[in-house]
Amino acid sequence: MAAARKTKGKTNGKKPKMSPEEWQTRVNLAACYRLVALNGMTDLDATHISARAPHNPEHFFLNPFGMLFHEITASSLVKLDLDGNIVEENEYGLNPAGVVIHSAVLRGRPDVASVVHTHTRAGMAVSAQKDGLLPLTQTSLRFYGKLAYHDYEGIAEPGEEERLVEHLSDKPAMILRNHGLLATGRTVPEAYLNIHELEHACQAQIDAQSGGNANLLIVPKDVCESTAQQYIRFTGNKIPGERAWPAHLRTLDRADSSYKT
Repeated sequence: MAAARKTKGKTNGKKPKMSPEEWQTRVNLAACYRLVALNGMTDLDATHISARAPHNPEHFFLNPFGMLFHEITASSLVKLDLDGNIVEENEYGLNPAGVVIHSAVLRGRPDVASVVHTHTRAGMAVSAQKDGLLPLTQTSLRFYGKLAYHDYEGIAEPGEEERLVEHLSDKPAMILRNHGLLATGRTVPEAYLNIHELEHACQAQIDAQSGGNANLLIVPKDVCESTAQQYIRFTGNKIPGERAWPAHLRTLDRADSSYKT
């Protein structure tokens, strides 16, 4: 994979010329960045969220390296190809580790349209636990049998992509050991829901474990399995996260609608 090129250009907040579908993808991705910031899941400019371009599965959008999540707008997102080459001018460039992680998942999982990677305190804490995410809460059972794990190899560099994809397999989310969380989605709203729920499950686990000598009540295996099936039945043919997405956008609009620019 080629190293991401930094290309000088203009990011002036004006809507560039593109199809309505591409613009909507950019708006949804910018909204996801703002929602992640609103919910305190950021690590300065160190993490990243991507979305596949609607007209070319070999292209995707990523945050410009150096902007904080609450500053991201639809027009500031960087378009690049799966080899890490920037295909539209931008004044910021890209986080090389972000290019490795997101290009790997989007190349290896054609069913995935969006990827979220975070370094939250709770996510990092659970990633450092040998047993990973425990079946302690209803929220954690959303990921029962659907959570992958990838051992830490250092800051992501070219050469790690194959193992990332192999370990993720067909799962919707993954814990990067000693690192953080990763969630995918068939749409940006689904990816946001998955990272939100995985983060809450990790928060609840850390809170429960902080009770000193209190014994943790692990959900029995048969109940874990039946609850996981309930989530599948309740979802049906719908993509999770889509129903509440307009409400999330209304929340952002009331606070600051600049993500749409």
